[in-house]
Amino acid sequence: MMTGKKKFSLILVLGMITAIGPFSIDMYLPAFTNIADDLHTSVAHVSLSLSSFFIGISIGQFVYGPLLDRFGRKKPLFVGLSIYLVASALCAMAGSADSLIALRFLQALGGCAGMVASRAMVRDLFEVADNAKVFSMLMLVVGVSPIIAPTLGGYITASLGWHFIFVLLTIMAAVIIAAVHFILPESRKPDTDYSLKPAAIVRSFWGVLKEPQFFTYSFTGAIAAAGLYAYIAGSPSVFMEIYKVSEKQYGWIFALVAAGLIIASQLNSLLLRRYKSEQIIPVALICQSIAGILLFFGSLNAWIGLAGTIALAMLFLSCQGFIFPNSSALSMAPFSKNAGSASALMGAIQMGIGAFTSALVSFLSNQTALPMTGVMAGCSLLSFCILMIGGKIIRYKATMEEVEEETVDMMSSQ
Repeated sequence: MMTGKKKFSLILVLGMITAIGPFSIDMYLPAFTNIADDLHTSVAHVSLSLSSFFIGISIGQFVYGPLLDRFGRKKPLFVGLSIYLVASALCAMAGSADSLIALRFLQALGGCAGMVASRAMVRDLFEVADNAKVFSMLMLVVGVSPIIAPTLGGYITASLGWHFIFVLLTIMAAVIIAAVHFILPESRKPDTDYSLKPAAIVRSFWGVLKEPQFFTYSFTGAIAAAGLYAYIAGSPSVFMEIYKVSEKQYGWIFALVAAGLIIASQLNSLLLRRYKSEQIIPVALICQSIAGILLFFGSLNAWIGLAGTIALAMLFLSCQGFIFPNSSALSMAPFSKNAGSASALMGAIQMGIGAFTSALVSFLSNQTALPMTGVMAGCSLLSFCILMIGGKIIRYKATMEEVEEETVDMMSSQ
């Protein structure tokens, strides 16, 4: 029986390794204009370092998933965190936008190990019925990063320069490696029967993907999250170039918006006492779609100013506090033996779509808020459609399985 203190320690460390991604994304956002000026390029060009980070995470998860199932959880995790530490140090010394874009890709390849391992270890260490609650608690730890990171990044940029943001990320990586070593247990023994041959890996991923519950909730969660990545990619330009806020003010705005995400994730834990994850997700997506539509048309017709943009963005992102933990838990629920592969595939889908939407926002950049708000609205509506269609497929499969069981029972009783 796991004690409360032990559970708290595990969730804290799992939250720390999960937060590597958000911290790596959010902390340097207020520095975009400074980086662009220092490296003699545009903010849109600098934002491609965000897209390269998403691409690196997406690709890297396909690598770490099989490794986590083959060699256990901690060894691949240590390798990834070490790569992240070195890449972060090199980012601090980047002398051009192109080198920063390439190094951010390498940084993501290392950091994604923590994101894959944390989801797999939640499935290993906790009961399936508790997974959604654990993911909600992880959201509390992860949710602090969008509040602390941009604000801290803004002050670091103003006081010391943007290079020191990556120095701090390097130090954080060293602390996390120590925490993993001393606190986190090995949750799964190496599986020597797990093949790392390409054909076997592809079969494993395909076995995960063809499960209706997985592809429905993983794509629902991923496309909803893509709206968040569109906001992350577009918000520096919208707030600092269009609304002319300072780096420090942008950090506080980002923190305020992110606070809604934290509050929602904790309300989700309370709602799970009375409602199922399947009941919570569609309501959250309807609310998110309404917020996205209002945000887009408000920007299109100049109905909303700075305050209205912040309020609607906060409502939009708050919905993620309900969507992410429940879609993650439902995606992972059917798997135990190959939880690493399932976690990797779920994360790769999420980050791959996130990379596309963040790049799309940069590509469509036209000195207005429309690229950001349009992509946000489109993502929420598409996510809701996928949930509705996938839900019908899941129910159909369940009905067919019940019919088959009844048929077998009837035949055996004759």
